[in-house]
Amino acid sequence: SVPFLIRLFPSLLTKFVYLNFLAFPFFVDFRRPELLVNNTISLHLTTEPGITVGIWHTVPGSRGAEAQGKDQRWYEEALADGHPIIIYLHGNGGTR
Repeated sequence: SVPFLIRLFPSLLTKFVYLNFLAFPFFVDFRRPELLVNNTISLHLTTEPGITVGIWHTVPGSRGAEAQGKDQRWYEEALADGHPIIIYLHGNGGTR
């Protein structure tokens, strides 16, 4: 019956393969990354009109002491200070 259901409803295949309706770990507020990962802040970038991408900015451990207690502005300035930036694309889970 599964192949028949997939034939009738192809969107089910996408849901079963990617499981993008699950947010793991459960009961975690991904809007507050500082509770999960040290020296991290949640930002939103507008890539083009109508498109906003949510990101986490984590500074390296070498700047960890400097980042303690800093606000969003400090993290934004740290992005523009000329140091290399590593972009990590986590996959298809639907959360950062």
